[in-house]
Amino acid sequence: YHDVRHLAQCLGALDELALDDLKAPDDVPRVLRLAAWFHDVVYEGVLSEGVAGEDEEASARLAEELLTGAGVAPGEVAEVARLVRVTAAHDPAPDDAAGALLVDADLSVLALPRARYHVYLRDVRLDYAHVPDAAFTAGRRAVVAGWLARVAAGATLYRTATGRRLWEDAARRNLAEELARAGPGGVDAATVGPCD
Repeated sequence: YHDVRHLAQCLGALDELALDDLKAPDDVPRVLRLAAWFHDVVYEGVLSEGVAGEDEEASARLAEELLTGAGVAPGEVAEVARLVRVTAAHDPAPDDAAGALLVDADLSVLALPRARYHVYLRDVRLDYAHVPDAAFTAGRRAVVAGWLARVAAGATLYRTATGRRLWEDAARRNLAEELARAGPGGVDAATVGPCD
């Protein structure tokens, strides 16, 4: 899943968000586009011994390394790395407009049409093929249940008004169906994965 298709999805979602929030796709700041390019550039999918956020941290460090001295101002390099790190928890600060745009673009996949959502689930499982089914199922169940608990508590999945308008309802349906599909046990380890 974490391949060029995911990058294209994120960049396209940024353009969709920009139509309302920034007025035109060309208005998406360079740092936001660079952060989208780098946010999953390192993706090992380690669950058992790894720590959540390691891939994002490695991606942020790689962005800093490659962008420094490459015609990108030091402040922009720092902002790209910061935005990449925000995608680890998908929880930007309330006043972090750029973080909200990137996180919403990253999570736009949750609102895919049903058939495409099932392809996403299959592809995420392939990212974690090295993880045993039981550990994988538990991890994915925790992630999906966490998103749905957030919704049940009155929060939204998306931080921007445009993200909520475009994707909130479909994402809620997909997540609820994913959790319920395998019955009382929750998520079917053969078809789903633990991360976005």
